[in-house]
Amino acid sequence: MSQQLINHNSDLKQLRNEGYQVEVYGGHLVVHHIPYVTPERKPAMGVLVSELSLSGNNTVKPSTHVMLFSGEQPCNMDGSIITGLQHGAQNRPLGNGITINRSFSNKPPSGYSNYYEKVKRYAEIISAPAIALDETLTDRPFKPILTPDDSVFKYLDTNSSRANIEFINQKLSDQKIAIVGLGGTGAYVLDLVAKTCVSEIHLFDGDVFLNHNAFRSPGAASLDVLNTQTRKVEYYTQVYGAMRRKIIPHDYYVTKENMHELLGMDYVFLCIDNNLIRYECIEFLLLNAVSFIDVGLGVNIVDNELIGTVRVTSGLETKKDHIAGRIPKGEDGDNEYATNVQIAELNSLNATLAVLKWKKLSGFYQDLEKECHTTYSINVSQLLNEDRDEA
Repeated sequence: MSQQLINHNSDLKQLRNEGYQVEVYGGHLVVHHIPYVTPERKPAMGVLVSELSLSGNNTVKPSTHVMLFSGEQPCNMDGSIITGLQHGAQNRPLGNGITINRSFSNKPPSGYSNYYEKVKRYAEIISAPAIALDETLTDRPFKPILTPDDSVFKYLDTNSSRANIEFINQKLSDQKIAIVGLGGTGAYVLDLVAKTCVSEIHLFDGDVFLNHNAFRSPGAASLDVLNTQTRKVEYYTQVYGAMRRKIIPHDYYVTKENMHELLGMDYVFLCIDNNLIRYECIEFLLLNAVSFIDVGLGVNIVDNELIGTVRVTSGLETKKDHIAGRIPKGEDGDNEYATNVQIAELNSLNATLAVLKWKKLSGFYQDLEKECHTTYSINVSQLLNEDRDEA
């Protein structure tokens, strides 16, 4: 994706053609091999890092004039700080072996109209003293960087780069995720997981996408889609396939005969409303030390209003003694949610709580409670965390 993006945009292509060692990484524009003078008056090489604002695959005007830098404080030939660049010091990993050490501010009256202007300006200011100190140095080595186009995304995730969380995102990158059941909650789980850099997303469901699914799922399905009675896994693979790769559809329900397909998954989201099958899956996953997150909704009509509970229960190798008392085994005949009541916001909330827990388990979010069972009671707005993992 890096080289394709550079080829597609004249400002990035001009940087490369003039010899700058550029690449696109994690939603940033990265320029390697920038000579500078250290406070000890010695030449060194640093890396310029800029945010990258895109509209699809097209660069737009930089959203900020600020430039990030990996290296020591750039100085003049005598070791004095280049004051025109001072902005702030920091120390955070970007990924790919790069750590951001400081940020610079050098703003033209009208800002920078493109990335060629921005990079060229900062590179000249930083490298000029070093080149004057050693004329063999250059900020334009004419050495292209060959980067594999192996991203799961079909376009760059500039949202994460703007938030400076790419290195945290990488904690999810090697994971294989299974979503069992693509009803309302499962579809929202997919919507959230698809926006992460997990390596694979496996979808299990043997049903078709019908009108009632459209009203409690993310997005807006067209009438043409509903008229064709598209299979759920096919519909969602097509929708999210526009954004990312490695969504693997399994157009059938999970049963005892095919549960072995869940082996090798890092996490399994159980989003099914058949309690008997649910518990068979849970027993299988616990037996094989596969971590799972089970979701559930219980909604009833009382005095012409809806009340109920949203539940998220995690099963881990280190915490599983709570499962029997938290997840129902038999069918519940007094659950109005089994009818066609449209409550997409509860599906969305259920999925959000489940994905938050998964990200906590993966080290994305800090987890001080380490709860393995969470319930939200609608009528009293109470969120309750229980069953702490003490491991």
